[in-house]
Amino acid sequence: MPGIPLSGDFANGGVSFWYRQTGLPDRRAALPGPRSYDVAIVGGGYTGLWTAYYLKKAEPGLRIAVLEKEFAGFGASGRNGGWLSAEFAGSRERHAKARGRQAMIDLQHAMFGAVDEVIGVTREEGIEADVHKGGVLHVATNPAQRRRLRAEVADLRAWGYGEDDMRLLGRDEQRERLQVAGGLEAAYSPHCARVQPAKLAVGLARAVAGLGVDIFENTAVTEIRPRGARGGGPAAAVTTRGVVTAEYVIRATEGFTSGLAGQRRQWLPMNSSMIVTEPLPAEVWKHIGWAGGELLGDQAHAYIYAQRTADDRIAIGGRGVPYRYGSRTDDRGATQAATVALLWRMLVKLFPAAADARVQHSWCGVLGVPRDWCSTVHLDHATGLGWAGGYVGSGVTTTNLAGRTLRDLVLRRDTELTALPWVGRQVRQWEPEPLRWAGVRLIYTLYRAADRQENDRGTTTSPYARLADLISGR
Repeated sequence: MPGIPLSGDFANGGVSFWYRQTGLPDRRAALPGPRSYDVAIVGGGYTGLWTAYYLKKAEPGLRIAVLEKEFAGFGASGRNGGWLSAEFAGSRERHAKARGRQAMIDLQHAMFGAVDEVIGVTREEGIEADVHKGGVLHVATNPAQRRRLRAEVADLRAWGYGEDDMRLLGRDEQRERLQVAGGLEAAYSPHCARVQPAKLAVGLARAVAGLGVDIFENTAVTEIRPRGARGGGPAAAVTTRGVVTAEYVIRATEGFTSGLAGQRRQWLPMNSSMIVTEPLPAEVWKHIGWAGGELLGDQAHAYIYAQRTADDRIAIGGRGVPYRYGSRTDDRGATQAATVALLWRMLVKLFPAAADARVQHSWCGVLGVPRDWCSTVHLDHATGLGWAGGYVGSGVTTTNLAGRTLRDLVLRRDTELTALPWVGRQVRQWEPEPLRWAGVRLIYTLYRAADRQENDRGTTTSPYARLADLISGR
């Protein structure tokens, strides 16, 4: 990685920097053989853990198992950017078509509440996850981005955002909060908190196990079967260590869903990468600011996301190589040198004062993307199968809302959560290969071309981006 300052102990991969901070957790025992439960949850990330947590809290007598191929929090839950944000993936208009505009507004308000719900559980369960609710800043660094930012803030007024929920900042307040080189305008929302993702995942898994939920690790699920399949019987999760039958089987596998039999085209595993610096000295922070600990995103099409960590590093992420042919995933988290260089250049562009800071770690992970880019939660009482996911990178908060919604669906409760418009949505599958690979590659080639054009001379959104949106179906 020529030209990039790397620390003497630089590491690439190894799950994530967040686990480098904490150390990898000791693995729990694997499934000892065939078992029967009331609810079996496939996947030990945030979705699976929150679902188990709320179900067990509501009905302590339920027999619940979580089945995890690696260890709880191994996937996106332990690798993400630490945005506990109220932003919800997908088109608001598309969700409103299902149950009306007010239902989408209700969904947005539920996301506002979910941020505080997660924070409340961390306090109640004694989970030390470096939580700091400083809000989120979206910064525009060229005229086209500024135009989109203003339009987005104006549009949000029709979708449940008041002035206190999202507002444009004056130049003085913008600079007081954070010095972003080339920043033309910024918007601020208080509905976001920084978290250390691995600490949250490990702490949540500990709380779930403490409630009496069986978490089986090193247990790969290869297939999920509906009730009545293969001659009758309950729903089932087929593992390499035996079959687990249950009244309900919940799929909570997000970006790893393609590894299940019959699910290869269900959700596309989108790759996202991050780098983190060594701790920056106080002199550098004098130039940058960021005393409020806000999360940071830009308005580019191939956007970045960043946080100031609890120990004064900058962690920044972006898409890199977004998709691997055949929905393949890299379990070990190593990212490409070109992606590390891209993220480093973006960090220095935004924060020139950090140009001498050395990169200590880089890593990547996958997130789930439905064909219409909209998250869903679903339970079919006839088949006994349910799922939640397709968070498109907004999962830290959305998983909590999904877990509480699945609780109500499993327990057959008609609640405000089960009436939200993302419940029960059916989404068509992604195209077969090589169309899937070629399409995603084209989409992100167009988005990057759009960003270059807008940075050079554009004052409005590039036609390349409009074409990419059309192809992607966003």
